Amino acid sequence: MAVIVMGVSGSGKSTLGARLAEALGAAFIEGDAFHDAAAVAKMRAGHPLTDADRWPWLDRLGVAIGAELHANGLAVAACSALRRCYRDRLARAIDGPTRFILLDGSADDLRERVAHRAGHYMPSSLLDSQLATLEPPLPDEAATTLDASAPPDALCHAALAWLRYDADAVRYTGEASR
Repeated sequence: MAVIVMGVSGSGKSTLGARLAEALGAAFIEGDAFHDAAAVAKMRAGHPLTDADRWPWLDRLGVAIGAELHANGLAVAACSALRRCYRDRLARAIDGPTRFILLDGSADDLRERVAHRAGHYMPSSLLDSQLATLEPPLPDEAATTLDASAPPDALCHAALAWLRYDADAVRYTGEASR
């Protein structure tokens, strides 16, 4: 199964994704690493990406997640996956069971986090466009929503519980509930 930790900038996707991957003994794939140089420059300059910018990124990321999934049976990734069509495209590229975990937070908390994050190309000025773009998962999606303001350990525990993993034995025990 592929597990995608999703949300807007500053929601804690990478932090939770890395912890979840460690708990599961899985590879962690950072979605930001799959943006091409032009997209990074565009965001760094304060311009939001268009769908045309995102499609090749989602395809590259999905192929990488899928390769890890098919090689090792499990992959964890961080990706904004803001819209349903992005999640659908990513899942098609992965070509295997995929679950999404949305980290949802208040705009004020997210602004605070992004403003104090060092060394990232995503300026806080783009947060509003991401919030406007975000389409929370619908009930028919294999997804859950967690409160981004919770501590990382609590988020990891909640994610593992949702995925129905036995965190002590680190083994999959069934399908994720919706």
